[in-house]
This record gives sequence, structure tokens and C-alpha cells, in this order.
Amino acid sequence: MAFDAGMVYAITHELDEKLGEENGWGGARIDKITMPERDEIHLLLHVGRENMRLVISASAGTPRLHLSSTPKENPNTPPSFCMLLRKHLASSRLAHVRQLDFERVAELEFDFKDEMGYISKKYLIAEIMGKHSNIIFCDGDRKILGAIRTSDLSDSTKRPILAGMKYELPPAQDKTDPTTLTKEVFVQALSSLDGTQSAERALTSCFLGVAPLVSREAVYRACGDSSALLERVDTDKLWYHFSSFYSDLTSNQVYPCLICRAETPDVPFEYSFIDIRQYENKAVVKPVDSVSDLIDAFFTKRDKAERMKQRSQDIFHLLLKSQNRLLKKIETQEAELVDTDTMEYCRKCGDLISQEMYRIKRGDRQVKAIDYSEEGYPEVTVELDERLSPSQNAQRYYKKYNRKKNARGELTKQIEEAKGELKYVDAILDSLSRAETEADLDELREELSMWGYAKRDRKKLKTADKKKKVKPLRAVSPSGLEVYIGKNNLQNDWLTTKFAEKTDWWFHVKNLAGSHVILKTNGEEPPAEDFTFAASLAAMYSSAEGDNVAVDYTLIKHVKKPSSAKPGFVTYTTYWTAYVTPDRQELEKTIIK
Repeated sequence: MAFDAGMVYAITHELDEKLGEENGWGGARIDKITMPERDEIHLLLHVGRENMRLVISASAGTPRLHLSSTPKENPNTPPSFCMLLRKHLASSRLAHVRQLDFERVAELEFDFKDEMGYISKKYLIAEIMGKHSNIIFCDGDRKILGAIRTSDLSDSTKRPILAGMKYELPPAQDKTDPTTLTKEVFVQALSSLDGTQSAERALTSCFLGVAPLVSREAVYRACGDSSALLERVDTDKLWYHFSSFYSDLTSNQVYPCLICRAETPDVPFEYSFIDIRQYENKAVVKPVDSVSDLIDAFFTKRDKAERMKQRSQDIFHLLLKSQNRLLKKIETQEAELVDTDTMEYCRKCGDLISQEMYRIKRGDRQVKAIDYSEEGYPEVTVELDERLSPSQNAQRYYKKYNRKKNARGELTKQIEEAKGELKYVDAILDSLSRAETEADLDELREELSMWGYAKRDRKKLKTADKKKKVKPLRAVSPSGLEVYIGKNNLQNDWLTTKFAEKTDWWFHVKNLAGSHVILKTNGEEPPAEDFTFAASLAAMYSSAEGDNVAVDYTLIKHVKKPSSAKPGFVTYTTYWTAYVTPDRQELEKTIIK
């Protein structure tokens, strides 16, 4: 569902109760302001004895406003808009959070003391409108001081967003506010429409800030069919259910819930502030404690994946290009290798020409000779170059034989090297799919530059030393032993060749790209459940899918890294193979990041 006006109403009322000046603590105090993304602000608040994080995002794909417990990595240099907010809002208090005119616009009102000690106002306005989303900072007179996205008169003649100009709401739509709606107005609005259009579309086109999910739910409850045409729906029943949604909303009776498909009950695809029934047994509706928890649960993971996808595009395209190049190279070389299968025939032709040389004359185009090396002594026809002498024809075939023989050895070697490089590229792609922070991506970029896949970015190298080094993931086994998981090839190398002791156990998915997993034993023999736990982690942090994933495991003393091998590549002997089906949700709970 879209983040509609009803959702804005619900979240602003909830935030005002928790953070506003009437919460019993005189309003939440701002401790810190960060801007981890160019279109996202985090306000770290202190409320009584509790610390909270308020997220305001103007992302085109996931705009939102909610409380969250998930911190984000911040850039080394704060953006100018972040510095502006810090200058004006540091140590101020959040007085009110309100919705403006039942639009998808939330206004945060802040109180702070000016130089003279008087209480002054500042406003932070979040417009949650898809690709038109914005965060605008205004003074007490609602004059714009700054915005995440600015536009002058040449960009937007209707409503320029520019410092010094008076803030105006987005242009009003010719629709009726459902929170102030009467039955007469409702019936009149629908009766003026064509009855052959869908009832859902009729509701969204007539009434302000109504998401299609809410419209479909009202239609479903009125007639049992969410896709029914307007003429087939009883208007009285439709009014009853539609008005009840907004009367409950305005009386603060909301029912935040996540909607998951029946086949994937842990992956939400919709969310709402009302109880959703239209999907019947095709979906699972999960109630959530608060509207903030609802928005956080739905958006945070999705937004994180989308952000990482955008940031890793340069690495992804580089690896994809290398992968296609290697596949094409292998295909061409394998075709050339097939051509070398005729090398023995060339040698035989040279032998047969030498055998029959006494009766071959210059100008002959072919010779028929008895092949005494084959059973039955078959007669073989050998093609000749009429321009060459008999000995030159024999030498021609011997040269072809030697050329094909040498090519066979070289092609076999090159194909093996190309397949090894392709395996390395697949391993980097696997690491890229699990990268979670900008530091993870920087490590991958550094590794690729070390091996000549990319040029080193001087700008990023200047700040590389300032960045916190990325550490491998850590987990604790059922018996209390530590387990370490490499997040990329450099970490895999370090864990296997530097960190692990000879008595520790090493795990890796069989014949596929994946993380090196080290089970620290402290010189003791781990119980069986620890082996299963570590093998399951190796299966989860790999490119393997499905059940019964094969995982090889052995002692570190049996694992060797060949000289000049690329990061992450090792050989091992005396190993065992376990088949495990990782429970990803349970395993993720054991990870200490």
C-alpha cells in the first residue's frame, strides 16, 4: 500500500503522543542529528530516561516517518543540510508532530531558546509523496531555510522550494477529505460517476488521501468482491464500511498490521492501519504493536537492500562484464580445443605420405595408402597440395600435428585458468550479495583494484584510513564456542591463514562460492551440534539454495593456500561432507555483528 494520508495521520498522532510536549516530559530533546543518506535524516532524541531514533526519509522508493532502533553508517563529512539542522535544532525540544490538511505532509514543530533566552519556533516539514518527497526546514514564520530538494521558478512555476520563500502546501486536489465526510456528500459524489468503473477506483478518485488497499477493503466488506463494479455495490453498505475506517482513525483506534502471502508468511508485501480481510486465506495478516513498529518492520529491510543495490552498481556491472568476457573466452577456447582432436589424423597423414613417397609425384592431388597400423589394413585417401613436393606435403601435415598438439596443451591450461577466474568472479558476486555497509563495498573495491579489475579511486583512498575496518561476522555455537564467518575474500583469507589455529575446524560449501567459516575449538573436541551449527552457517553464507546443502569441513591444518592464488582460494585434503538445511531466521539471531 502507498504511504497514504491515513497512514500519515496515524503516525503523526502516535509520534505526537510519544515525543510531543504533552508526553509528560515536556517534549523530546534532540541529542544528535545525522544524515546517513542524502535524502534521509535521523534525529536522536532523549525522552525521559529513554533514547529514541526518529527517521525521516524522502527516498523516492521508500519515503516514510517513524521511530526505529536500527542505526546506520554515517558519511565522514556531514551534508550541508545536516549541518544546517545541527546549527538551528541542537538541544531543542520537539513540541508537536502534526499532519497538515489531511495531506501526505507531516510537520514537526521545535522549541528552542534564542540568544536572548526567548522561546522560538522552527519547523521541519516532511512531504511523503513518492518521487516528489522532500524534507523542508523552515523558521518560525515558515520561511524556507533549506531543503533536501530545492527547485526554483524555472523548475516549478506552481510551488518553488527555495531558501527565503514562504512555505506552501502542495497544490490542493479536487477531492473531499474523508475525515470530514457526510453520507449525503458521499452518495452524491459516487452517483455522479459512471457505474461501469470499478468501485475501488471510484473511491480513490473522489476522496483525498485514500490508498487503493483501503478502497478495495471497503468494497470487499460491502459486497465480498474487492474488484466489483460501482453499480453492483450497495452504496449504504459501502458508506458504512468506508466511513468506519476514518471515524476509527480520527478516534485513534488504528489496527496496524503487516500482510504476508500464505506461501511466504515471513515476507510482508502490504501494510495498513486497518484490519485487512480482502485476501482471505491467500494471505496472513499479522498485527503489530504500533504504527512506528509497522513502518519500521516493512521499510527498513527493504530500504537497506535497495540502498545497497544502488551503491554497488559499479561493482556489479564490473563483475558482470568480467563474467561475460570469461564465458565468451571459455566458449571460444573450447571450440578451438575441439578442433585439436584431429591432430592424430594429421600425424597419420604425414606417416602415410612418407610411406608412399616413392610413388607420389609433384602435382598429385591425393594418394591412396594402406594403413598398416589399423586392424584390417584399411585404405586411406590423403589429400595433397599439388604445388608441393611429397616431402613438403608430409612436413605440412607434421607441422599441423605439432601446432594442434601445442595448442591443445596451451588451450587446456588457459581454459583451466579462465574457469578459475570465473569462479573467483562468482565468489566476489556472492560476497557482494551479502554486503551490508559502505565499508563492505569499499573492501570489495580494494580487492578488485589489487587484482587489476578496477582502478583505485584516489578520492576514496584518502578517506580509507579513517574508516573503521570491517570485521568478520561472529556467532556463538550451542556449546558456547565462537564461530567466525568471512564477509568477503580478504576476510576469508585472513580467517583461514592468519587467525585460525591448526586445531580449529574449517567449513565451506561444496563446489560453490561462499564464506569461510571457522569453528574455534580452544584445543577441545566440539560436540556434534556445533558441527551442524557451523555447517549451517557455511550453507547460509553461500550461493547455495534449497535443502540438503553439501558443506565440506576439515581441520585447519589440512587447508592450504597455493602461492600466487587469488584471495579466498584454498585447497584441502582429508575432509568430510555434511548435508544441512539452514534455518535462516534462527541462524540470523545468533549473529553478533
